[in-house]
Amino acid sequence: MLGPLEISRKKAARTANAQPPAWLDELARRPALRDALAAFGREKRWIDEQHLELCRISAPTFQEETRAHWMMDQLKALGWEVRQDRSGNVIALPAPDRGQPLVAVTAHLDTVLAPSTPSDIRLDASGRLLGPGVSDNGVGLAAVLAIARISMAAGLWDGAPALPVLVANVCEEGEGNLNGMRFLCRTPSFSSRVRAWIVLDGPNVDHITAEALACRRFEIALTGPGGHSWSDFGTANPVHAISRAINIFSEALWDNPASQVRSSYNVGWLEGGSTINAIPTSARAKVDLRSEDLARLDELAALLSRSVERAVAIENDRSTAGRVSPKVRETGSRPGGRLDPAAPLLTCFHAVDEHLGIHSHLDCASTDANIPLSLGLHAISIGAGGQGGGAHTPAEWYSPEGRELGLRRILLALVALVEEKVPAPAAPVPVPALPK
Repeated sequence: MLGPLEISRKKAARTANAQPPAWLDELARRPALRDALAAFGREKRWIDEQHLELCRISAPTFQEETRAHWMMDQLKALGWEVRQDRSGNVIALPAPDRGQPLVAVTAHLDTVLAPSTPSDIRLDASGRLLGPGVSDNGVGLAAVLAIARISMAAGLWDGAPALPVLVANVCEEGEGNLNGMRFLCRTPSFSSRVRAWIVLDGPNVDHITAEALACRRFEIALTGPGGHSWSDFGTANPVHAISRAINIFSEALWDNPASQVRSSYNVGWLEGGSTINAIPTSARAKVDLRSEDLARLDELAALLSRSVERAVAIENDRSTAGRVSPKVRETGSRPGGRLDPAAPLLTCFHAVDEHLGIHSHLDCASTDANIPLSLGLHAISIGAGGQGGGAHTPAEWYSPEGRELGLRRILLALVALVEEKVPAPAAPVPVPALPK
């Protein structure tokens, strides 16, 4: 029996000779929009230059302020009404805010790795951008600027029943815990007006993320008495214990795959000790757990705790002096959720993709869209065009070849949603309290 995601994938399949819906045919014939879509090609050099410049501004999670101010300056220069909220998110409207309904286009400001100097972000001989953050999420931010410039110049928002709102948000990566998006969705005066959320994350246009991958993060901290590596040999060692805990946890999952649901785990950070000839007094590790099933995610978390307890017990049983003490603390979580396959937002993108010849599929991933999706709001995450790879590594790269297709996709869908060409929900979607 097919699940909701598989059913929606089947619904997304189109024949090559299918006729576009009337609303899309009408938009595609509109001279101002047709010219705006073509402008992405004419403005290619400007877009590439903006992309390079913004990526040279270091913006690791919790330190996005300089890049945020740069984005504010660019959007203001393009004629947008710009403000920054208390969390640090940059919010831009094409006209004064009078409480209109909104369609949000967002891209996160922060990067996992940051350039040490601006020259770490560079172009190679083929025109590819190289360096941390150029793909995730420099391409999303460059798309926000491109949409701002070209749509404003074309006057696309004059007289529309709703307005686009462009957001460059903070704290998407790592221990940022999606806090920028959480703040937006915890602000009813803003989130209750947002008809749809379009999250731009990465380059590739071959997917529409309509299901949020749930995630939980933990920090394991072990402490012990420490001592000299020779004279105090046998004293309980936190590094030995935490290494054993990681091994017990990973071996348990490899030896006994208890679920066919796709899940993952990663020890992404490990620290302990001060010098080679001293028994450490502490050790810490940070663990990322993900699963498409919430019950399985809870099972993984429980297994992690049991693995730590078992490793500590073994270390203390073998110790000739002192004991290791454990503490497992949850440091963050990303909630799951799924968009209704019949949602107008998906209907819109399926039609636009067919019109542009984009062969996309629905997928499940962890992005800023997790927050609105977990609240039952209409949200997706998509790529902003071009090609990229090496995300979250020093070898990250981005090629702007094909960027225009991604930008046309975004703008065409955005105009359709702002002008209510696709049927909207009959009533506003309530915004429940978001768990802390």
